[in-house]
Amino acid sequence: MPEGGSARDIIESVLERPSVFKSRQTLEPGYLPDRLPHREKQLAQLAVYFRGILVEPGLVSHRVLIVGPIGVGKTTLARKFAEEFVASARKRGLALRIVYINCHTLRTLYSLVLSMASQLGVPLPKRGYSHREVFELIHDQLEEKDEHAIVILDEFDYFIETSGNEAVYFLVRIYDEYPKYKKRIHYIFVMRDLRHTSMLNQATVNYLLRNVVTLTPYTVAQLYDILSYRAELAFHPGVVGDEVLRYIAELTGIDGHGEGNARQALQILALAGDFADEEGAGRVTIDHVRKAHAYVNPHAIRIQDLITEGGLTLHQLLLLLAIIRVLKAKETEPYARMGEVEQEYRAVCEEFGERPRGHTQVYEYIRDLKLKGVIDAKPSGKGMRGRTTLIGLSAAPLDILEQHVIEVIRKIKAGGSP
Repeated sequence: MPEGGSARDIIESVLERPSVFKSRQTLEPGYLPDRLPHREKQLAQLAVYFRGILVEPGLVSHRVLIVGPIGVGKTTLARKFAEEFVASARKRGLALRIVYINCHTLRTLYSLVLSMASQLGVPLPKRGYSHREVFELIHDQLEEKDEHAIVILDEFDYFIETSGNEAVYFLVRIYDEYPKYKKRIHYIFVMRDLRHTSMLNQATVNYLLRNVVTLTPYTVAQLYDILSYRAELAFHPGVVGDEVLRYIAELTGIDGHGEGNARQALQILALAGDFADEEGAGRVTIDHVRKAHAYVNPHAIRIQDLITEGGLTLHQLLLLLAIIRVLKAKETEPYARMGEVEQEYRAVCEEFGERPRGHTQVYEYIRDLKLKGVIDAKPSGKGMRGRTTLIGLSAAPLDILEQHVIEVIRKIKAGGSP
């Protein structure tokens, strides 16, 4: 779109441009996919823990705790299980409702039971009711309609911290005080870790930890499977190559360069698609991934600050420039071989009038750049002839980083501080 066009022309030019996406919302955190790759075992665990609702309804209030760090699929697992379990219950003639509450927003017992009542359609009188009275009204309606409810309490850590033992005790032991009630309310508690349970007394902890489903961070291989599945849902055929998915998985997998966070991996994929659309590229590239990774990863900003503020020597910068140029030439490959980098490093040294260092010193530069988090470096694996070191860069789009490094090199050569 040429500069100076009208606002409408600019908007229309974007709207008429083809997109790489066919359904971007399938990459959003709130989307519930049909399949949950690498969470099949945990789905089966939940089915075992809750099957009593269907076999002997009203006999036991079932409670399960799902625990795991950020981005391992806790909320998605809880919501998908509840959705499918409700369908299974309906098929067996049991009316089962789902209540979802995020305890980061609703941290008090009173606000929690009010939300339960609202989602279940329980009419409340205008006069103020206690949380106990609201619970009784909820239960009376469930009894009247012959319904059960699974209540998902997400980010339950915050509720424990704010409301304390007495409130948690009320939730997990309420039927002790109402022995004549049919047990129609069941809970899935979702927490990041168990640290906050130290704030509870032992009796409450024992009830809370009776059934625990633990989720661990995703590996590179697992994230690749998840990304492949979601990419099929989100993008038109042929616009996201296998190399893009593998690179994102390696950047984010727990046994790669990340924390095993699927949410971050999907965010990077979605942003990479957005950047491809902005450029009208028609295809998501490795450099779109680098740009997206730099956007979601604060570490990338620190790397650029390190370059600017004199954290690297002249020859480390020359070597970094060589790495950038080799990777730019590859386009579809996220890693450069050590031999390619050394050859380009010699050419860069000639360009800037510097005498190149020997192989041993260059290798030390590579090690130091890796230790500082500027580059990724790993030994080559199976399927590659000979043993070498593979070098990658995820800090920023290569064009931007290249210009940044050249500017700093020129400042140093001119005798100024970087």
